[in-house]
Amino acid sequence: MAKLSLNDLKDFRGKTVFCRVDYNVPLDEAGKITDDKRIKATIPTLDYLVQGGAKIVLGSHLGRPKGKRDPKQSLRPCAAKLAELTGGTVNFADDCIGDKVEQMIAGMQPGQILLLENLRFYAEEEKNDAGFATKLAKGMDIYVNDAFGTAHRAHASTAAVAELVKKRGGKAAAGFLMEKELKYLGGVISNPTRPLLCILGGAKVSDKIKVIENLLNIADVILIGGAMAYTFRKAQGYSVGKSLCEHDKIDLAKSLLEKAKGKKFFLPEDQLQTTEFKAGAPTRNTDGPSIEDGWEGVDIGAATIETYKKEIAKAKTIVWNGPMGVFEIPDFAKGTFEIAKAVAQATKNGATTVIGGGDSAKAVKAAGLAKEMSFMSTGGGASLEFLEGKPLPGVAALSDK
Repeated sequence: MAKLSLNDLKDFRGKTVFCRVDYNVPLDEAGKITDDKRIKATIPTLDYLVQGGAKIVLGSHLGRPKGKRDPKQSLRPCAAKLAELTGGTVNFADDCIGDKVEQMIAGMQPGQILLLENLRFYAEEEKNDAGFATKLAKGMDIYVNDAFGTAHRAHASTAAVAELVKKRGGKAAAGFLMEKELKYLGGVISNPTRPLLCILGGAKVSDKIKVIENLLNIADVILIGGAMAYTFRKAQGYSVGKSLCEHDKIDLAKSLLEKAKGKKFFLPEDQLQTTEFKAGAPTRNTDGPSIEDGWEGVDIGAATIETYKKEIAKAKTIVWNGPMGVFEIPDFAKGTFEIAKAVAQATKNGATTVIGGGDSAKAVKAAGLAKEMSFMSTGGGASLEFLEGKPLPGVAALSDK
């Protein structure tokens, strides 16, 4: 079911809008923001609301304060950064509920922005508590969710507040960033231009089992990398040396391999192996899938890189979730970076390329190729659950068109 978006809201002048954003940004020891991409990503939505004369109340979390007030996890730096990026005034409330906050909201003028303090300073936020949601929703005419990264969580600000606004006759719409996420990830799941190729990496088969099962039904080609490949190879009887391997998930890997029969399901045909998990350690390419005793796999091998690049070049839609190896250590980054280059080239050749959030996005950014992809998701866990085919509470709560 298509969800309402900001463009569907034509008349909101003077209306008070609760906008859920994802300002869970990294801070250094001095409390300075080290990466403001998540704040920048919300500016198109905020500009639209400001120009339309809305009164905008922003809600977000930052870090994991576990229901307790922690000055080190305050959103105050985000208010200052947003003001700097937009050249406007952004007011900050040192709480997210209560009389003082209500008075600040009541005194707002059209086009003004107010950022509330960290929602997770209250344990009720993560519990989707109805009473807490009622306090957050007080006086709100419209709900907008532009925080895809938290859409897989049924929290008060992502689910209950939206339902309360709808119940009183208001609309709950996707912000422009959320809309873009749903367009690209939804397109991969429901209507991809084929061939659809999926690249899956990361450490654990258990983290990706539902994704693999779902994609086996819709993908034309699946390329596997990362440490989870070793669990699959162990299930096939190959040696994995001292590589990271989920020995308790061998039967699970065998069942997935059985389901993948007849599909274009690729596992690494060779590996980069090392004796020590550190920069400068000895490395060598394996002759085949097996890893030698006393060695551990840290990246896909040279032959695998070439095979995967050929498959990527044939694809028309590509979704990538999970690195091919330990890209954070330069000596082990070649496989991930070569795949990133191949996906970037596929984009130039007309393919639609979607990069899942989390480590996948970090890897593409580390390769200097973020701008070469069709879309970089802002949600790690959310994009993963979307690819599993799960309904996301933060999306389900939005109004249908």
